[in-house]
Amino acid sequence: MQTFSKSERLCSKVLIDKVFEKGKVIVGPSFKLIWLCEELQEAAGVQVLISVPKRNFKKAVDRNKIKRRMREAYRKNKEAIYNINKDKTVCLMLMYTGKTIIPYAEAEEKIIKLLQRLIPEIRK
Repeated sequence: MQTFSKSERLCSKVLIDKVFEKGKVIVGPSFKLIWLCEELQEAAGVQVLISVPKRNFKKAVDRNKIKRRMREAYRKNKEAIYNINKDKTVCLMLMYTGKTIIPYAEAEEKIIKLLQRLIPEIRK
């Protein structure tokens, strides 16, 4: 279950716009999570978009390093969300809001806390 396939990525411009308009926000230290439950016929139960703003990190190398760390932390800890959600598709936008590059262990810890805060919200 520790894969991150194409079907798990949020690529649809229409869905991305809908998440920005109607999505609920969970803010944590260095990260911001915007999420929305949708009725879709997609195979994946959760779709994720990972973003690092160019405003904070001018060099693409730095942005890509942070995105790799975020993807890996999400990939390793996503099972809790998949076990809850069976009938709807959850669209997630995970954004990095920090100003410095953080180590992988710290990023993973913060993403786990965000996902744990998200689980009760999805159950509502």
